[in-house]
Amino acid sequence: MISLNNVKFVATKELLEFVRDWRTIMAIILIPLFLFPVLAFLLPVLVASEMAELSEYSINLEIQGEDSPEYWLDELSNQSFNLSFAELPDLEILTDKSANSSLTDELDLILRFRHVNNTTQYAIIFDSTSELSMEGRNRLLSMLNSWEVLEVERRISEAGLEPETTLNPLVFNGSISSSNVASDGEQSGLALSLIVPFVLTIWTASIAMQPSIDMTAGERERGTMEALLGLPMSRFEIMLGKWGAVSTIAGIGVVFQILGLLFAINVLAQTDVFGLPQLDVLSIALLIVSVFMLSLIVVAFELALAMGAKSVKEAGTILAPMLLIITIPALLTTVINLEGIESFWFAIPILNLLLAMRELLINELNFIHILTWIFSSLFYASISIFYASKQFSREDIVITQS
Repeated sequence: MISLNNVKFVATKELLEFVRDWRTIMAIILIPLFLFPVLAFLLPVLVASEMAELSEYSINLEIQGEDSPEYWLDELSNQSFNLSFAELPDLEILTDKSANSSLTDELDLILRFRHVNNTTQYAIIFDSTSELSMEGRNRLLSMLNSWEVLEVERRISEAGLEPETTLNPLVFNGSISSSNVASDGEQSGLALSLIVPFVLTIWTASIAMQPSIDMTAGERERGTMEALLGLPMSRFEIMLGKWGAVSTIAGIGVVFQILGLLFAINVLAQTDVFGLPQLDVLSIALLIVSVFMLSLIVVAFELALAMGAKSVKEAGTILAPMLLIITIPALLTTVINLEGIESFWFAIPILNLLLAMRELLINELNFIHILTWIFSSLFYASISIFYASKQFSREDIVITQS
């Protein structure tokens, strides 16, 4: 019979040993708590800074063609283009992909055009590997689109028509009725359903890796595994204690990761899409259950794999590919369509829990899906525990590696 006191003793001992290092506290609390807020603050600032820096550069542009519209020349001069002019090459060159070779260090891009009847045909020669060339292309396309709008309006006016009603015969009027019946909370839940499962999967696997290695292969290297196995308790109880300790560490990290994510999207990056989801009490409870089951399964497998290693280095080599493997269901979750989804998806290991999180975050309660992922996850958790217990029952784990 399993002694809960023995399990609690092992779990407490492992937790105390693991949190003695201040770097551990940073890894499981501070980093997940501040990761998303820092990204939500720094990323927009960095992007805006880089865009502003590029917008200040002068770009060397060569215009090849005759009778450039006055609007083009004025706008290009206002947008910090250094203009030069040349004749339009032969038509064969216009379709030659080697035309990019005409770009030099002193020339960032080329605008070629010709007038045919009532249309103006153009081509832009640019270098996709050059940031200045791409920036110039974006400015050039913006100018050409603006000129096209003005030219169309001018021609319509000359024909005696009203440009606004002619170009926009169908106009949306939001005052007639509300166009979107989904609430802000439901829209937020949909947006989060594409982010949270992926983040939780990667973070759970990564944060549980180091304690799993330290409490198994690490103890073998330090020579403390023999003393632990000599205590009056079964190896299954020892495994459950270590399992509980790693699950606690992973759970704390996941909680702070979610808090940091919610703070980032609800405070630092407020939009019409991101915010707090609108969930029922049952959805919240089942969401917690799904996260808990994911943690149990991942931790059990990591403990078992690490226990089979003879050194910390070997354990790290074995567990490292697990992060890559677990990203496969995490990525699949973001592309699978939940509308009319078949129930068998909710029986596939790991993927079932991630899909369950997506459904619960949009407050979708399909009881066939719920029963499927709960019972299948319990089955997979049992397999994980059984596999881990077999690893802890091996006789060679008492051998200290020198």
